[in-house]
Amino acid sequence: MNEFIFGFSTGLSLILAIGAQNLFVIEQGIKKNNIFIVTSICIVGDFLLIFFGIFLFHFIKNYINDLLNLLLSICLVLFLLNFIWSKFKSFKDNIELAHTSLQSSKSKIALQTLAFTFLNPHVYSDTVFILGNLSKNFLSIMDKTAFGLGASLASLIFFYILGYGAQSLRNYFLNKRVWKILNTIIIFYLLILTMLIIYKDIFKL
Repeated sequence: MNEFIFGFSTGLSLILAIGAQNLFVIEQGIKKNNIFIVTSICIVGDFLLIFFGIFLFHFIKNYINDLLNLLLSICLVLFLLNFIWSKFKSFKDNIELAHTSLQSSKSKIALQTLAFTFLNPHVYSDTVFILGNLSKNFLSIMDKTAFGLGASLASLIFFYILGYGAQSLRNYFLNKRVWKILNTIIIFYLLILTMLIIYKDIFKL
């Protein structure tokens, strides 16, 4: 259960970042444009990439030496610090959505969503590298799976709320103060996580 909660909280803290994919989902939600297709593709994409990362790092953990594991932990810390820095920089960004009200066909919107999901490098860094790397220290496949399911549930809840709630929550989504508060919480959580990784995996204290 602890692995599931850890996966959920970490997955949620990473996915809450306002990037191209999230803005795209909000736009489609506001326009009521094939919301189920858009959100479901994002959720399934995250699920596949999260578990790809988990089993990739499970293989790496079992078949490489301690030095490479240490290097991967250092890279993870650098990725997390870069993510935290990007959250600091986002404090001064304005959130803007497209003003068009035109709706797209199911096939076109599906292709656009696939592009925002699988051609987005931030999706890979968050799901495959960060979450996969974090999972490598869990001892059993069941623990890794619980961690992955927790992160996947965070994705499911987040994208459905984002898509279906976009119309009624539009003012909150575009409110800079709301995102500053969320970013502060995310930064605090990820800083603690980064310090724990440094403490346990790098210095092995």
